[in-house]
Amino acid sequence: MFADLLTPTPHALFGQIDAWVLLLVAAAAVLAGAAVQSMVGLGLGLVSAPVISFLDPTLMPGALLVTVIILPVLTLLQEWRHVDWRGMAWGLPARIPGTVLGVWVVAVLEPRALAAVVGAMVLVAVVLSVWAFRVRITPTSLVVAGALSGFAGTSTSVGGPPMALLYQHEPPERVRATLAAFFLFGGAFSLLALTIGGQLDGRTAATGIVLIPFVGLGFLLGSRARRWVDPVRLRVGLLCVVTASAIGLLTQAVLG
Repeated sequence: MFADLLTPTPHALFGQIDAWVLLLVAAAAVLAGAAVQSMVGLGLGLVSAPVISFLDPTLMPGALLVTVIILPVLTLLQEWRHVDWRGMAWGLPARIPGTVLGVWVVAVLEPRALAAVVGAMVLVAVVLSVWAFRVRITPTSLVVAGALSGFAGTSTSVGGPPMALLYQHEPPERVRATLAAFFLFGGAFSLLALTIGGQLDGRTAATGIVLIPFVGLGFLLGSRARRWVDPVRLRVGLLCVVTASAIGLLTQAVLG
């Protein structure tokens, strides 16, 4: 039953692989991404999306959206007092039109084309993450970031960077808490929209559920490592890894 449920489809970019290989590799990516996000507020989608797209693009974005929904809950249990609720009030409603557009993209694209979109979105996220200029947090910038996040998060599960760009100069606990609140409510809406649109089947949801415990483990590891890990070096290493993954994903999708 397990093998039938999780065995990658013929669309897998590396060809047909064993279900246990898919689970172990995806679990490692989710665990690493959750640990990073627990420390800096962003990273689970950046790390996991390219890996899962390599393994089986038909699982994206639904499986990862199911998986990541637990992480903001854990973060908010610790740091809910630091949420910027004013920013949420502007950014979250703006996610709705972006989400609708994201559902349409998932519905019309072939799996390999969707994998290419994931790779491209990850590269855009990297560029936004290293962009040095400061964007002021205003109602306009929050609405724009919210809409972009809704589109990117629903179509590829990598929806954090637009909001992270706005809050990058805020205190770390404010960044983690506000992004967690945005991911929680926005991610839940994206899942609902994908379900209504028929883009979230039982196999995809089951894969996401199986990976949830690794999010919890990554959160615990990241929480303990905050005091010892240099956030700057971690961020540089993360960006290098996800850039290589995204380029590989684009190359494989084009040449495959």
